[in-house]
Amino acid sequence: MTGRSEGPVRTGGIEVAIVSGLSGAGRSTAAKVLEDLGWFVVDNLPPELIETMVDLGTRSSGQVTRIAVVMDVRSRAFTADLGAVIKELDARGDRPRVLFLDASDAVLIRRFEANRRSHPLQGDGRLSDGIAAERELLSPLHDLADLVVDTSNRSVHQLRAAIESAFGDHAADVGHSVTVVSFGYKHGLPPDADLVVDMRFLPNPHWIPELREHDGREAEVRDYVLSQEGAEEFLDRYLELLRLVGAGYRREGKRYLTVAVGCTGGKHRSVAVAEELARRMAGQDGVRVTVSHRDVGRE
Repeated sequence: MTGRSEGPVRTGGIEVAIVSGLSGAGRSTAAKVLEDLGWFVVDNLPPELIETMVDLGTRSSGQVTRIAVVMDVRSRAFTADLGAVIKELDARGDRPRVLFLDASDAVLIRRFEANRRSHPLQGDGRLSDGIAAERELLSPLHDLADLVVDTSNRSVHQLRAAIESAFGDHAADVGHSVTVVSFGYKHGLPPDADLVVDMRFLPNPHWIPELREHDGREAEVRDYVLSQEGAEEFLDRYLELLRLVGAGYRREGKRYLTVAVGCTGGKHRSVAVAEELARRMAGQDGVRVTVSHRDVGRE
């Protein structure tokens, strides 16, 4: 994703979002959240009509200021046409933000089976064949996306919070949005992380009986973790790295950065460090920071 200018440029005063992703990954939930946030949502509009819709919004005398188009593989010439439309909107100053919703194959299969639905690309084959075909078809759009959200381990409420953070009223007023998520390695890496850092070099509070049942949001665990040798030096150096990476992302037009902070179980060290990173980054101009703890409560 290169060649995009920094920050939102909208000559017509219209914000444009394109929502896509794998079937079963949460597109309908995303559409509902955007509607609740005041976006004018159009489902499965043919790619060649997106520019027309944006032009109509521009001429609506301020009645329509945000348009979100939800796209899936049912659209004719989906990827080729959509890629061309995104480039055209970008060139004329109505740069769209592209949200891509993803999930693991295993989770998608469980969701389809629970709803007793077939996959739109399944045909006479297996469910897994349909998912594989769709994943391959959507690969170029995944690479083009400004924000990829993996919903495999997210509840509906967590997905709503992520979309509200990226597309709510505040989102147009900030230059960069950073999500810091803590996780436990024993539960797997967050698939939608841009950067991953490992806090297992710090002593584990799990082995201290009076700290074991608490988590890194609580003062006794936080103070213990952050007082360990190397913790302060890590925070200083990693924050400097994040500033460099964030500046580079903005130059490339990428407005969203997900930083994953891991430890063994995702309860103590990763949580305390994620909270502290978020607290320190929140003071930077033009940066909106949210923090979430994926695995707290899973032990």
